[in-house]
Amino acid sequence: MKNVRSDVRNVAIIAHVDHGKTTVVDALLKLAGQFNVKEDQAQETVLDSNPLERERGITILAKCTSVKYKDHTINIVDTPGHADFGSEVERVLRMVDGAILMVDAVEGPMPQTRFVLRKALALGLRPIVVINKMDREHIRPSEVVDEVFNLFMELGATDEQLDFPILYASGREGWASLVMEEKGQDIAPLFDTIVSHVPAPVAMPDEPLQMQVTMLDYNNFLGHVGIGRILAGKITRGQNVLLLHQNGTQTTAKAAKIEMFEGLGKREVESAQAGDIVSIAGLEGVDVGDTMCQPECPKALPPLAIDEPTMSMDFMVNDSPFSGQEGKFVTSRHLKNRLEKEAQTNVGLKVEALEGEGKFKVYGRGELHLTVLIESMRREGFELAVSSPEVIYKEENGQILEPMEYLVLDIKSEHQGAVFTLVGTRAARLENMVAEGQDRLRLEYLIPSRALIGFKNEFLTGTRGTGIMHHSFHGFYPKANLPPLRHNGVLVAKEDGVTTAYALFALENGGELFLNPGEKVYAGQIVGENSRDNDLVVNPCKAKHLSNMRSSSSDESYTLTPPRQMSLEQAVEYIAPDELVEITPTSLRLRKKILVHHLRKRAAIAEEKAMEAEMA
Repeated sequence: MKNVRSDVRNVAIIAHVDHGKTTVVDALLKLAGQFNVKEDQAQETVLDSNPLERERGITILAKCTSVKYKDHTINIVDTPGHADFGSEVERVLRMVDGAILMVDAVEGPMPQTRFVLRKALALGLRPIVVINKMDREHIRPSEVVDEVFNLFMELGATDEQLDFPILYASGREGWASLVMEEKGQDIAPLFDTIVSHVPAPVAMPDEPLQMQVTMLDYNNFLGHVGIGRILAGKITRGQNVLLLHQNGTQTTAKAAKIEMFEGLGKREVESAQAGDIVSIAGLEGVDVGDTMCQPECPKALPPLAIDEPTMSMDFMVNDSPFSGQEGKFVTSRHLKNRLEKEAQTNVGLKVEALEGEGKFKVYGRGELHLTVLIESMRREGFELAVSSPEVIYKEENGQILEPMEYLVLDIKSEHQGAVFTLVGTRAARLENMVAEGQDRLRLEYLIPSRALIGFKNEFLTGTRGTGIMHHSFHGFYPKANLPPLRHNGVLVAKEDGVTTAYALFALENGGELFLNPGEKVYAGQIVGENSRDNDLVVNPCKAKHLSNMRSSSSDESYTLTPPRQMSLEQAVEYIAPDELVEITPTSLRLRKKILVHHLRKRAAIAEEKAMEAEMA
């Protein structure tokens, strides 16, 4: 028999990156008295507890929290706004009955607003629209509401979904209002709207146990943890359960520990019932999409459809002459265990072992998805080398398809010539162009995912740092012809040694340097960018010979241009297919895959001959 849990509401907060989801959750926690943060911890966007999330100002992992409000338990799920973490969004939306769509009162709907809203509407969730950041200058709430309504229409929302309530809020100042012109007293109107508009969860407490695992975690003492909403029945601590996997196999497990979310933490409980969102530890072998049920009543729930990866990178053991000097975890066993552990909880990620010792192909949802993993490993003490990103192609009806992105550029009108030239060389197709105010343009393109590799730096240079770009995965389209994206060759070190100001000063005329004087280098390491399109082997360690007329101390008079310092993302975007990024806890180095010059030359000749034979 079906009934509803009228004392519970399950709702997700969805939005584009930086439209204020996590800040609004702060305000909700404060009003409910659950904002219990220690003095030495962050005092804002508290759900972004991961150090990488705090540094980048984005939500990477979906998180659950729960608050009490007027005899109701409101379970809130904070979701990532970036399309690279879309696998997180897709799964957690299945745990909830409603979605709060946050939209910036100045920017309006953005590409990832479309991405997350499409997922929510497809699942039949009841939306609440919150026009956030009403404390900003130049707000345009009425136009933004029209844009949101048009977006709902475009995405095929039902009549019921189109009848959404609208609130106006400032997450930073902690208020919400039902009236555009009035500033609210607190965030309570949003709580009231959740209670009145979001349907109470359908629960079947008298039926046999059924729960679908939508998120994974790991407990060092109790093993694998499955998180999801109980759809039917009850579960008690120590109960034996059956896991029905999506491939048709079954395994038995025991619910060693049951926890419910409360404020910023979890609370252990003896039992939970239909309608509750719970975390259950001790489920060995559990995977996302598995159905947990009673052994005597095996009944699987519909499988979860998760978008496929669109990009891959090769991860390998660091074999450079400097390997093992800066990291704690350097062997292929360490690398294999870490990647397998990540694949257990990071559903958008797939790991495949390649031929040879310590080589793995890692598939992800985009460049950001993969570089966040690399940065996490680096901070844990890993040393590794990674290749340039490659997009994943598909074949349908004899045609090769590649992933395409929906790209939105917000630029000053004076830079449109430079931007049109830049985008035009990358096989982009203009979908829409809108003038915003007197001096700004909004350009919307369909562009191949591989064309975006290295695009951001060139775009910021072309707009003198004033341009804003957003992109999200749009679908698979026929493969486009794309010219080589890197036009310059590189300067490659000839031998091991320490760079000197004398040698670097001589090299500056031929290109841009990546290193300072006094840095250790090895043969095959990339020390700069050539001003021409070919690679050049150079000696950055050459010392000035002493004579009666000259002394080594005159080196100090050389004035060098500061070298180009690259972040991890910039380094990964920069390298060519025959190059690697060497990553250690303290250093990033660019290098050739084959370090020895004559072997590199021989491999290039063999590759040319193979291509000629293929053409013939």
